Amino acid sequence: MGVAIDVQGLTKSFGSQLIWNDVTLTLPAGEISVMLGPSGTGKSVFLKTLVGLLKPDKGSIVINGADLVTLKEHDLYEVRKLFGVLFQDGALFGSMNLFDNVAFPLREHTKKTESEIRKISLEKMELVGLQGAEDKLPGEISGGMRKRAGLARALVLDPEILLIDEPDSGLDPVRTSYINQLFIDLNAQIDATFLIVTHDINTARTVPDNIGLLYHKHLAMFGPREMLLSSEEPVVRQFLNAQTVGPIGMSEEKDADELAAEAASGQQLPPLPPIAPQLGTSNGEPRRGERPAGEWCRANGVIPPPGSFQGPHTSVQVPERTLDQRPELDVGASLDHGAAS
Repeated sequence: MGVAIDVQGLTKSFGSQLIWNDVTLTLPAGEISVMLGPSGTGKSVFLKTLVGLLKPDKGSIVINGADLVTLKEHDLYEVRKLFGVLFQDGALFGSMNLFDNVAFPLREHTKKTESEIRKISLEKMELVGLQGAEDKLPGEISGGMRKRAGLARALVLDPEILLIDEPDSGLDPVRTSYINQLFIDLNAQIDATFLIVTHDINTARTVPDNIGLLYHKHLAMFGPREMLLSSEEPVVRQFLNAQTVGPIGMSEEKDADELAAEAASGQQLPPLPPIAPQLGTSNGEPRRGERPAGEWCRANGVIPPPGSFQGPHTSVQVPERTLDQRPELDVGASLDHGAAS
């Protein structure tokens, strides 16, 4: 069963370069969360800090009552056993076949017999669809298979927390869809707490229970999926809908002159697109973090964009906003630098 991660006031710098400041959020136990942000905003640094590979300058990371920031190395090593990590490229050993790659953590960190190791490793490989590929080398398989092998290796110690760094990197849209469905099914089966760093907007819109956005050295927003997908916050709206109009520029944020030129030319962000139904499990069984479509919007009096939550297996009555009901958006509005939850 997954455990919650409570992050309070986390700040990280490299020398004089501030990466992010005062990040505060709680990753709910057993739920899937996604962390978004423009390139260079420190998403991968955030993952490494959560698992204790990097020390923050300030703040706390509390798991099961223990603050990872202040733990001694021996105790930190024990807490790390709660984690499984899938790196961007799978991080497989090129000279080992897939079976030995998957079995490596068991041989390194446990005293299990080879027969036990083989049983567990083959179970995890079957779980990610790699049965029959045990003898292949990483250089002989596709990028998607390497991702799945890395995922199987992350699962062999039965982690309660799974950190996943850009799983869609280098994958085509079809393989990305397959791995997204795999995350949903895995979360239902193992009930672990997932945090996925991604740039893929379709993944962000359809997979997670919660979404966060790092921007301009702070956490712009974190909360339930529907909260961010219906948000009028300019940076959240621009990023989640992949628009050029708004405060995010090519380098990171636009300067005042660029924003003024946009406003003078009458450029505005288009209406919010419909909120798609969240991906369900392959067998139709519910997950712990799954919420009824439109529940957050109804509970908070938010009218979602027209056409929201419509899918082949979705029947939900949620009032839809019209263009007249859509608030005017000032793309030059200053951002709230506090984290919303």
